[in-house]
Amino acid sequence: MLKVGDKLPAGTLQEFIEIEGNGCTVGPNTLEIEKATAGKTIAVFGLPGAFTPTCSAKHVPGYMEQADALKSAGVDEIWCIAVNDAFVMGAWGRDQHTAGKVRMMADGSADFTKATGLTFDLTARGMGVRSQRYSMLVKDGVVKSLNIEAPGKFEVSDAKTLVDQAKAL
Repeated sequence: MLKVGDKLPAGTLQEFIEIEGNGCTVGPNTLEIEKATAGKTIAVFGLPGAFTPTCSAKHVPGYMEQADALKSAGVDEIWCIAVNDAFVMGAWGRDQHTAGKVRMMADGSADFTKATGLTFDLTARGMGVRSQRYSMLVKDGVVKSLNIEAPGKFEVSDAKTLVDQAKAL
C-alpha cells in the first residue's frame, strides 16, 4: 500500500475537457501521472464514486470551499480521483461546478487505485472495485502526507485537514 515517502505509481488518468486549449482536445484526455506531477504540489483526494452521497454532499464541496486556502498554502492543483470513466467524472464536475478549482480525474479501470493499494471492494453492493476514501499531498510525484479513511467514515480526508498539512509542508 502507498505510504508517505513513496513516489506515485506510473500510469495514466483521464480528464474530460470541456473547452479545447493548452494542447487538450474536447472530451476525454489522458495524462501521464509522472509528467503531470513533476515540479508541482498537488492535493489529491480519492473517493468511492461520482454522484455518491458523502462524495457529493461533503467531500467535493469541502475541496471547493478550501480551494483558495490550499492554493495559498502552496498547492498548485487539486485532483479528485474516482473509479469512474471520464464522461461520468466530467458530468459530475459540471454538477459540482468544479471548473477552475478541482480537476476531476477518472481512473476508469482502477489501474491507479490498484497500483496504490487503496482499493475498496464494493462488489456486494453492485459497484465493483472502487477507491477507498483518502487524501494526500504530493510534491514532485512523492507522497508527503496520506490520510486514509476507515470504511464508511469521513473524518481525516477532508479538505481542512489537507490545508493544515499543506501549511506545515
